[in-house]
Amino acid sequence: MTLAACTTTKPVVNPNLVVLGHAGSGFYTPISPFNYRPPSSWRGIRRALLRGADGVEIDLQMSRDSVVMLYHDQHLQDGSTGTGCVSQRTAAELTQLRYQGGFPYDLIQKEHPITFDTLLARLNRWPSFPFIHLDLHEDDQCLPPGRQNEKVPLLVRQIARSLARYHAPLNKVLFITQDGATVRLARAAMPGVRVGLEIASDEFAVGLKTAKAEKVQTVVLDADRVTPEQSAQAHAAGFKVVVFGGRSAGDLRRVLRTQPDEIEVDNVRRLLIMQGRGGK
Repeated sequence: MTLAACTTTKPVVNPNLVVLGHAGSGFYTPISPFNYRPPSSWRGIRRALLRGADGVEIDLQMSRDSVVMLYHDQHLQDGSTGTGCVSQRTAAELTQLRYQGGFPYDLIQKEHPITFDTLLARLNRWPSFPFIHLDLHEDDQCLPPGRQNEKVPLLVRQIARSLARYHAPLNKVLFITQDGATVRLARAAMPGVRVGLEIASDEFAVGLKTAKAEKVQTVVLDADRVTPEQSAQAHAAGFKVVVFGGRSAGDLRRVLRTQPDEIEVDNVRRLLIMQGRGGK
């Protein structure tokens, strides 16, 4: 292979790329890197920020007593000592649960789920309030079919109240949904907040049409399936592009070739090194 061919495969580094930790520091991994921190846990969030990330993406759900919680999985038993759904337990019960990732992760991690208010209070003590992407978990799998989204309006209002209570700068917030109706709810509850529509790659054309109709500012695409052509189409339509995922060097090079504006990455350190920003 010639030198010219090698250089053409190297992604161009966007100096304005915003790097966020995906669910904090990503998900449990045994190597490259070893990550024992649960997704959307405080220790995972803190680690990503200490490594130099510009912000974090987190997953939000609502407890039985209408408190917004950080939790990734649909069912508590999939990642903690609890059972059922977040919506079936009070915030006091949820914060007493232990995260579980199995061996060897549980030998090291001693994390408990936290509330969104707790996170905002801690981020307010950070030297500079980081970017936060709020991934709304809208489908409550413990409700009957046809009713699984019925608490979304209250969840949106509670998120808005927490952001206002802690004076979170809305220019640092991206509210992510897969539903056009939720876009409208977010705008009504949080005037000025940036809203992103997550689009499945196999439904890109339909999703882009919805994004245009709802006049969102940002589209959110999966790192495993996004193509440079999709990203270019989104940019041509006036959208910012957020890509989520990516851990290996090969994955990150491929994602960087799509020229995103922001990446929610599973390996903050590796991406920052590739950007020439060090990586602690």
